[in-house]
Parts: sequence; structure tokens; C-alpha cells
Amino acid sequence: MKLYNTLTKQKEEFVPVHEGKVGMYVCGPTVYNYIHIGNARPMIVFDTVRRYFEYKGYDVNYVSNFTDVDDKIIKKANEEGVPASEISERFIAECKKDMEGLNIEPATHNPKATEEIDGMIAMISTLIEKGYAYEKNGTVYFRTRKFKNYGQLSKKNLDDMRAGIRIAVSDEKEDAMDFVLWKPKKEGEPAWVSPWGEGRPGWHIECSEMSKKYIGDTIDIHAGGEDLVFPHHENEIAQSEACNDEKFANYWMHNAFLNIDNKKMSKSAGNFFTVREISEKYPLQVIRFFMLSAHYRSPLNFSDTLVEASKNGLERILTAVDHLREVLLAAPEGELTAEDQKHMEEVTSLKEKYEAAMEDDFNTADAIAAIFELVKLANITAESGSKVYVQHLFDTIVQLCDILGIITEKKEELLDDDIEALIEERQAARKAKNFARADEIRDMLADKGIILEDTRAGVKWKRA
Repeated sequence: MKLYNTLTKQKEEFVPVHEGKVGMYVCGPTVYNYIHIGNARPMIVFDTVRRYFEYKGYDVNYVSNFTDVDDKIIKKANEEGVPASEISERFIAECKKDMEGLNIEPATHNPKATEEIDGMIAMISTLIEKGYAYEKNGTVYFRTRKFKNYGQLSKKNLDDMRAGIRIAVSDEKEDAMDFVLWKPKKEGEPAWVSPWGEGRPGWHIECSEMSKKYIGDTIDIHAGGEDLVFPHHENEIAQSEACNDEKFANYWMHNAFLNIDNKKMSKSAGNFFTVREISEKYPLQVIRFFMLSAHYRSPLNFSDTLVEASKNGLERILTAVDHLREVLLAAPEGELTAEDQKHMEEVTSLKEKYEAAMEDDFNTADAIAAIFELVKLANITAESGSKVYVQHLFDTIVQLCDILGIITEKKEELLDDDIEALIEERQAARKAKNFARADEIRDMLADKGIILEDTRAGVKWKRA
């Protein structure tokens, strides 16, 4: 199995630290709002990578954190007049709902930064003892120039990076490129006791400590969006390797950006969409299928035209699987015919084609193409095949879709009368201020592909 390593800029054969096991760390979201459609891409991509490793028999320790202490969380908490923890817990719960809708398997561990502060303090203390960090007025900085391999991941030169993004120049710093490991408490912010006074950790140290605790000093795969290469992942390498005297990660995987209608997603451009908003227009299985329709290292353009094409493609697969279920009921028992044997070999060949695509840096686009070929074969050969052959064909398509996180069970469609009755119940719940029940009904209908629109003239609905 080969994967592209951002560190070396080439495809490399995957060799795990521990035979038969994979330790994988994926940077999770900062939980101050609903996750956006850009957040969904790494979640879907690396969930699929994990699923394929599991399919190949690996025991995968999949760790993805929640950054639950951050300036944006504090700002929102202050705006609402509630503790920061209330904001983070609310949006962790909402994030998990969206991840379930995207059929993302729960992580082996979902550590929260606020629950790992002691480990971060210990790591920072070690860095100070080893001369890699220093304290000034309650702030602890990392001595970037002391770490000789700084820039190895991003391929940036320290002197050229002085004007780089997210780098704050401060009189306290020994060097403009030094970055914060610990920051002192400000009024109205959550804080923890440390040897350097009350304060909170910097963003980068959080992931270094959590990956160390839940996987080890050296992890197999560190993954995330390409926007994290610098400074976040670069700084993680520096801190971790300086602290642990071990290589931090053997393979670095980064997915490319998601654009909306060929433009970078931003609130100012008016093209910023949350997963929750998108789910009102498209079933999230369609979004997952769309995300996997391109190679993860290729920029992906999100547009209604392209998503509709994915919706139609997914429907082709689901219809074929449904048809195979029906054919199975009537398929004749008995031994495989010569024709069946020939078709079984074609199924095996297409399964190997799928695996070859996945093992060539997780090329899900080519893997999906192999599934479409299986669908075509099923549509041509299933009705004349024996039960053994049809069952094999059915099992193969379902298994390969499952690796991609594609659910092949079609959801039962609600009848119009049932939908109207549920909308009436929702309206009654809203009138009674039972908003939890009203939201539950809306989510249930959305799950069945029914989109509601609240208008002045009443509630309108349509099938996605």
C-alpha cells in the first residue's frame, strides 16, 4: 500500500510502527459553531482511509481531537454571556450529529484539549528544561531556531517566513519566528494553574500532547487539511521531536481545499455553508459520495451541478443493489454454470481493480469507477445468474461501498400524508414551545430526504 507523504513529497510504501496496527491522528475542529462543508472533507477522507485499513485487517487507533479552548469560542461565549465550556459542549454535540449524518465512524479517542492540560504543562516544562522554550511575563515561547529541522514539512526557510501568516512579532520574543506554547490569563477567559501563572495552552501544543498520550511518541499517520501544514503541523513536529527525541510522524497526509462554485469559501463572499445547511438541500450520503468522487489531494469544486451528478451516480448504485435484492429472491439454486464462473472472475478482477486504486494513495475516484463497472456487470448478468453468483455480486458491491462509508440500504420513503401529519405535529410542538420535539421532527424528515421551508404562508416541503 502506497501513500503520498507530504514530508517527502512522494508516494511511499506504508510500513507501520507496530505490525498489524495503525496509529492515526487527525486534527479535529474548533468547536464554536456548526462545522462547515470544508471541515467535512478531511473528516470523510480520513474516515475512508481508516475504513480501508480496517478492511485490510489492521487494528486502527484513530484519534481526532476537539479544540474546545480558543479565542473564537471565548468570543462567542462572551457574546452570549455563558461559560466557554457551554459553547464548546453544545457544538461538540452538534458536530457529532453531523458526523453521524455523514456516516463517519466514531474515533477510537476524541480527546478534548481542556481535559489534557496537565499533559501539556508537563510537555512545556520538558521543553523549557531542554532549552527549547523560555518564559517571559507568563508567556512561554518555543525557540524555533534551536530546532534544526524547522521547515522540513512546509519546505519553508526560517528567514523567508518572518512575514508569514499567523506570526505575531513581539518585543518579548527572542526571535520573531518563536511561537507560543502557553499564554497568560486575560480577564473573562478560562484559565488553568501552571508553573508560569494562570493561563491556557497555545493551539499547537494541544495536538502534540494528545497524539503522544493516545498513540505514542511516534505515530504512523498524521492527517488534516492542507491549510494546517504551516504553521500548525510544522510547529507540532518541532515541539514533539524536541520533547520526545523521536520522529513525530512517519507519514503526513493532507487533503486539498474545497471551493464553492470555483471560489474560496468565505463568509464575506456569501458562499459559506455549514454541513447542517447543506443537509437541508441534499442527503448527507450524497455529500459523502461527492467528496470521494475526486482524489483527496485534488482541489474539489462544490457546485449544485456537480453534486446533482453525484446524487444521480449514487442513485445508480443504490438502484442496482436494490435490484440485486429482488433478483436474489427468485434466483435459482444449484451449482455455478460456466457463464457464472466467467462472471465471477470478472467480479474478482473488478474487486482487485478497486483495491489497487485504494492502495495507490487512496484513489477513491478510481475505486468508485470500479464499483460502477460492477453495477454495469450486475445489470447485464444478474437476472440470468444462479443464487450463488448473484449473492457474491451483491456482497461484493455492498462491501466495497461500505469501505467508502456508502450505505446501500435505501431509506423507506414517507408517504405525502405521513409527511403532512408530521409537519402538523411539528407546528403544534412549536406553538407549545416544545422546540426540542419540533427540531427532532425536522431532523427526522431531513434524514428521510424531506426538506422543510418555513415561509409566511406556512411550511412548504419537498423531497431532496
